[in-house]
Amino acid sequence: MKKPLNHLLVSAFVYAGLGVASGLFYREFTKLNGFPEGAFTQLGLAHTHLLSLGFFPFLILLGLERAFTFSASRKRFGWFLGLYHAGVILTSAMLIVHGCLTVLGLESSAMISGIAGLGHMAITAAIIVLFLALRTAVRGVERPAAVAA
Repeated sequence: MKKPLNHLLVSAFVYAGLGVASGLFYREFTKLNGFPEGAFTQLGLAHTHLLSLGFFPFLILLGLERAFTFSASRKRFGWFLGLYHAGVILTSAMLIVHGCLTVLGLESSAMISGIAGLGHMAITAAIIVLFLALRTAVRGVERPAAVAA
């Protein structure tokens, strides 16, 4: 990846937009369908998932990339991005599908929960790969200082 800082910044921006849009959709969709105010639906969780798993982490990763250049582990960085994006999008999409079914009074299936579980597994794998890349980057920063002393 040629411009990892730009990718992380754009990712944060896109997830912020998706988070705000999903919150708006939640409010309007429930209102349009006469869903009781305050009743639980997973639509509201999509909003917080997109912000807390998409927007905020990519802002933090922007700073970590600037400090440690963990994208130098190109393979790990690529795997992290692919797994993480897929996981967050899959999880959030299933929250929206499940929430829409609830609002419409339709029955959900175990398949939706299973697919959301796959999204969570992808996020978990991505975090492991991220820590491996960060460990390599931090060790690379610490070594030259020890040699100079």
